[in-house]
Amino acid sequence: MTARCIMVLGTTSGAGKSWVTTALCRYYARQGLKVVPFKAQNMSNNARVVSSASGQGEIGSAQYFQALAANALPEVRMNPLLLKPERDTHSQVVLMGQVNAELSAMPWRGRSLKVWPQIAAALDALRAENDVVVIEGAGSPAEINLSSGDVVNMRVAKHADAACLLVSDIDKGGAFAHLYGTWALLPEDERRLIKGFVLNKFRGDASLLSPAPERLQELTGVPTVAVLPMWQQHGLPEEDGVFDDRSVSRGSVELTVAVVAYPRMSNLDEFQPLKNIPGLKLQWVRSPGELAGLKPTDWIILPGSKHTSGDLAWLRAQGLDAAVAGHAAQGGAVLGVCGGLQMLGEALIDPHGIDGNAPGLGLLPLVTVFAEDKTVRHTATRFFPESRSPAREGAQDSSPWAALAGVSVAGYEIHHGQTAPHAAMAASGNVACAVLPDGLGWTNPQGNVLGVYLHGMLEDAAVLQALFGGRLQGPVPTLDRVFDGLADYIGQHFAPGVLGGFLTR
Repeated sequence: MTARCIMVLGTTSGAGKSWVTTALCRYYARQGLKVVPFKAQNMSNNARVVSSASGQGEIGSAQYFQALAANALPEVRMNPLLLKPERDTHSQVVLMGQVNAELSAMPWRGRSLKVWPQIAAALDALRAENDVVVIEGAGSPAEINLSSGDVVNMRVAKHADAACLLVSDIDKGGAFAHLYGTWALLPEDERRLIKGFVLNKFRGDASLLSPAPERLQELTGVPTVAVLPMWQQHGLPEEDGVFDDRSVSRGSVELTVAVVAYPRMSNLDEFQPLKNIPGLKLQWVRSPGELAGLKPTDWIILPGSKHTSGDLAWLRAQGLDAAVAGHAAQGGAVLGVCGGLQMLGEALIDPHGIDGNAPGLGLLPLVTVFAEDKTVRHTATRFFPESRSPAREGAQDSSPWAALAGVSVAGYEIHHGQTAPHAAMAASGNVACAVLPDGLGWTNPQGNVLGVYLHGMLEDAAVLQALFGGRLQGPVPTLDRVFDGLADYIGQHFAPGVLGGFLTR
């Protein structure tokens, strides 16, 4: 078996490569084909735990969702190289699911010779085991300053002899120039692999585009095979960054959930399900003023971070530390996830130079000690019953976290270090209350501040039912419904026969 390869390239970052790749994975899987995704190199702090030869490892969240769309078991070969930015000039390098200190310390231009053999081997193995591999590129394939060290765009396309789609975001303007300019900058042997142009995020009447697609085909020989209308609510998390600054609630706003958007925040895709809760407004905040109107019943979330001490310093510089503390002091709900949990404690202690020492926000009597080894694993657990939860005597019954007592939950851990009660504070009576076993979750004695190491908690159907059961209308929306909707969408808007034709080249 040698899989046919279809590759989705973009004229820019954010053109729509990730969701088009996901849609193609489900589209071809519904044809009865054995399909897998592939992205040679991903740069993202949104990661998931998947299977690897050594047990468990990390890949970018986009490839995780693409694998689910393809009805395939996510694994590290689907994203052999993952770069997790820690600073503007440095990233942690994850190769075949595992952190690689040597590559992390190596200059960018020196990595390609080291990593290409493993990237090529991963792709070849997936091709040998499947009917179709849907490949996602990164950024633009025509970034000629980077072409000599390319391991993710046209080098992959040539290795796989892939049929390539080139996607452009027409909503930003200049789409035809982007498409032509990208094509024109490619060498001839790479141009021949471009089989179709895709205009994404179009608003209005597609007939008004003429004669631009026809003129573009005259210049390049490449047809425009799809015009995809703007679709902001498709339900798939964005690959990187704050996925929706325009988030609005369905119906009147009963609950605002404010997620603090610090520079190195991570795993934001886990908050996507909150967008589907009627009466809930998901808001991304970067200044104290954006928290000023919150009610005590509203939530503040401190998400994960790829550089906890750095993001904590940023949070303080904005004055957000006082705003979060003020909300908690009024009994307002605060949730910290992974790095957010670490920030909520009294101190970050870094004996190995992993992340940096820093005082915490002091909202939980905990101390985090960073370790050299990274914890990467799936975890299934259960919140302690009511007698050991925030609902016990002295806790605030109004806290949403009381509803989690006794609830089973599954998720994943990706973190350095461990968190434990502050010994001196515990001795004086200020005790952190464990709500999950094995140091995975803690609250303050009042029960309104919760910190957990478990990513994915808000994707768990049982947790969503416990927290929002009164608001949910029908069953919790499933990813399968999202994937099927994406496949239906591209099936409707691609030119007839194009997607099937890629398999018969």
